[in-house]
Amino acid sequence: MVAQKGKDLLLKIKDSEAASYVTVAGLRARTLSFNAQSVDITHSESVQQWRELLQGAGIKTGRLSGSGIFRDAQSDALIRDYFFTGAIPDWQIIIPGFGKVEGGFQITSLEFTGRHDAEVNFEITMESAGALTFTTL
Repeated sequence: MVAQKGKDLLLKIKDSEAASYVTVAGLRARTLSFNAQSVDITHSESVQQWRELLQGAGIKTGRLSGSGIFRDAQSDALIRDYFFTGAIPDWQIIIPGFGKVEGGFQITSLEFTGRHDAEVNFEITMESAGALTFTTL
């Protein structure tokens, strides 16, 4: 992947009423990480006691965190409603020059901060809640 503009990493949430994805506007910083736990199957006869891992086993997870400002009432309301109801909506994450990740995520943290001389900012953390799909763009 060649160098890309960070602002082009987009986070979109599925609006159940409109059946389309809505960009969660104003994200100024975002991080997407994938993890896969390993399953250790090392035993007394492992070659020179080197650790052995079970291929394809373990739990895979995705986590997205971001911070920024809401640009409109629609994206603000969607995020707020999904957080307070504990819903697991479909999300779409566009990674420029790489691909698109789609799947269910639950909002696990939603924070608001504000200074007396600046705008209100929010921070969001989401954890995957099911299989994620990846499509090359």
